[in-house]
Amino acid sequence: MTWETVIGLETHVELATRTKIFCSCTTEFGGAPNTHCCPVCTGMPGTLPVLNKKVLEFAVKAGVALNGEITRHCKFDRKNYFYPDLPKAYQISQLYLPIVRNGRVPIRTESGIEKVIRIHELHMEEDAGKLVHDPWLDQTRCDYNRCGVPLIEIVTEPDFCSAEEVIAYLEKLKSTLQYLGVSDCKMQEGSLRCDVNLSVRPAGSTELGTRTEMKNLSSFKAIARAIAYESKRQIELIEEGKRVIQETRRWDENKDATFAMRSKENAQDYRYFPEPDIPPLEIDQEYLDSIRRQQPEMAEDKMTRYQRDYGLPVYDIQMLTGQKALADFFERCVSLGADPKQTANWIMGQVLGQLSAKTLEAKDMKLTPPTLVKLILMVKEGRLNRNTAVKVFEAVFDEDGDVEEYVKTHSLEQVNDPGALAAAVEKVFAANPQSIADFRAGKEKALGFLVGQVMREMKGKADPQAVNQSVRENLKK
Repeated sequence: MTWETVIGLETHVELATRTKIFCSCTTEFGGAPNTHCCPVCTGMPGTLPVLNKKVLEFAVKAGVALNGEITRHCKFDRKNYFYPDLPKAYQISQLYLPIVRNGRVPIRTESGIEKVIRIHELHMEEDAGKLVHDPWLDQTRCDYNRCGVPLIEIVTEPDFCSAEEVIAYLEKLKSTLQYLGVSDCKMQEGSLRCDVNLSVRPAGSTELGTRTEMKNLSSFKAIARAIAYESKRQIELIEEGKRVIQETRRWDENKDATFAMRSKENAQDYRYFPEPDIPPLEIDQEYLDSIRRQQPEMAEDKMTRYQRDYGLPVYDIQMLTGQKALADFFERCVSLGADPKQTANWIMGQVLGQLSAKTLEAKDMKLTPPTLVKLILMVKEGRLNRNTAVKVFEAVFDEDGDVEEYVKTHSLEQVNDPGALAAAVEKVFAANPQSIADFRAGKEKALGFLVGQVMREMKGKADPQAVNQSVRENLKK
């Protein structure tokens, strides 16, 4: 029998506000345990929550960008459960009137599949704390710093049928939220967390199978691997005549497998009721119009503009607009006078290479556009050859060093003296008669060797094209 996988996602996004959703505690990542807390976010008796208006603004911005319907009259609800990482034993969330409904996200996978993912809802809520397990002491301790950090939860319809589609959606979602400035979406810091609801069914069937929910997915790679494992596990269970149990499962990165955590809860298990301490929200048309006017230029719009204004290839444009910080960096370089194509080449080659090697995101690098522009112009003016410029780039990348000073200190400026080049070629030819004979006998590789020796003699400061031309001309004599 042929099986198909059906997947829906619940994505929790930590909003980039400076303070928590219902109090003035900082949302800064890290800090000593239980130092970013107050009586409100720890649920002390007699305290009252007050909604952070920036949370509402960010939620509406996200809803508009995801083509959703904004709920003009919405409210908060209490979700009751007894987890130790939420000290007041309930979470303030939205069930009955979420801020956004019926959104749509068009995606295109790497293999060319195009489809629209439906957003069931987007709602605001507070985050829970963190449990820290100490196996040495055999104790579990609670860090409440994250309690009350503002989240939006984005729930899709079960519209995915492969890990490829899931990753395409998450990449599109991450890009959208970063362009809006509502979240940094750092998965390694928990700013973007995804729970995967998955079931399998016979191909062609319209009836949904029993689903499981997978948690603890901290990267796109882990999500893809977890989907592959869980789909296979469910198919094997059914083919063996067993049944799939509706439950929450934990992904174990080291064992490359999912393990049962608890039975899957339904809405009634949480005993929702309206939050009595926060009045309903009324969103008028003027506020909604102001949010729409604030929406920035998104990746798709930038792609169109880059192709029109700069004539860049599609691949270059996709790379440049993949991260908002990278697109901003590119545009600033061009505004400072750098050639768009040369700038794109440097960003896709050297900048992305350094970011990958140092596991940094574009917005976290210290290198500034004026520094890269200076290098690009020095190559264009013939003051540095490309290979030397790359070495200078690597030297100044970490601290945004002074290019002029580095080049001067290390005597790296290109030598454009024809006499010096002629002397170097003459010396290399005198020392390598066999290579000259090899080239004249048809061995093209000998040319590369001779050019390399001349560059070495010039200490890497010569123009490679000029060296190549000079060697070829002398070989003809």
